[in-house]
Amino acid sequence: MEKFEKLSGIAAPMPMINIDTDMIIPKQFLKTIKRSGLGVNLFDEMRYDDDGKEIPDFVLNKPQYREAQILIAGDNFGCGSSREHAPWAIKDFGIRCVIAPSFADIFYNNCFKNGILPIALPQEQVDALMKEAEKGANARVEIDLEAQTVSTSDGEIFAFEVDAFKKHCLLEGLDDIGLTMEKAASIDTFEAKAAQARPWV
Repeated sequence: MEKFEKLSGIAAPMPMINIDTDMIIPKQFLKTIKRSGLGVNLFDEMRYDDDGKEIPDFVLNKPQYREAQILIAGDNFGCGSSREHAPWAIKDFGIRCVIAPSFADIFYNNCFKNGILPIALPQEQVDALMKEAEKGANARVEIDLEAQTVSTSDGEIFAFEVDAFKKHCLLEGLDDIGLTMEKAASIDTFEAKAAQARPWV
């Protein structure tokens, strides 16, 4: 998994509450078990019309937000089903950080396992970042995970909280498999002892 240390990028404003996982990646795209290829269908029903053409007014279809790496959203982001395809689609599109007043628990935890930093901030700070994001490509938001800060192009700095273990995993680029592989030597030792003690297994 790619490490997350610092990020400076364009932030896309999505001032909607209760954006659920079916809005993030509709159910018809859940057939794959690959983490790649879902970005094109991120927010599919809001991005495209019935003929598959882009809806110009949707934020991620606007020229200034096509390369957005940060998403500023409303309360209760990621609610609905527990589908891990939702963070897969977000990451595959190129978004590495989502900022909102609150997140659904399962979605929040799935983000960390897929290299995405979800940041919960008070509503007034999210509102300030939303205004910043509305400036488009003229404003870049900076995220510093080590310092746990979000900075605007105008110099405003907001501090955020993050679990120490989850922070460590993002900084080191460790998903569940990576965490297991950190213990590879201990696992090998255990298996060697087990093979000697129970050679019939």
